[in-house]
Amino acid sequence: MFVRLQALLAALWGGFLLCVALVAAPNAFAVLERAQAGAYVARLFSIDAQVSVVLGLLLVLIARRQARDAEDAGRPPRVFTAALLLPAFALLCTVAGYYGLQPMMEAARHGAGALSFMALHGLSMGLFALKGLAVLALAWTLSRRSTS
Repeated sequence: MFVRLQALLAALWGGFLLCVALVAAPNAFAVLERAQAGAYVARLFSIDAQVSVVLGLLLVLIARRQARDAEDAGRPPRVFTAALLLPAFALLCTVAGYYGLQPMMEAARHGAGALSFMALHGLSMGLFALKGLAVLALAWTLSRRSTS
C-alpha cells in the first residue's frame, strides 16, 4: 500500500516541479514586466519550498515506516534505500536553495554580501534542477517497484 502512495506522491511532486520550471516561471517573464514577474516567481518558489518540505518529509517518513515494518516482519531492514535517500536529498536541496540562498539573494539585490545576485541565482537554479532530478528519479524508481 505504501509503495503506491509513495509513487503517487513522488509523481505529483515531480509534475509540480516540472510545471513550475517549464511553464509558470518562464511564462511570468514572458507576459509580465520584470519587477512583477520577479515578485510572482518569488511567490511561486515560496509555495514550491513549502510543498517540497511537506512532501519530502512525508516521503522520508513513509520510507522509514517501511524499513521498520520490514524489521518487525523479520526481514532484514534496508535502511538506506532510494525511497529514503532521494527525497532526503530533494529536501536538502530545498532547504539549501530556498531557505539558505534566498535571504542571501535578497541581500545581494541590495548590494550586500560576498556573491552577486546572478551567482546566487545560478546556484539556486542548480539546486532546483538537482531537486527536480532527484524527485523524478524517485518517481521512476517507485513506479517500477509498485508495478512489479
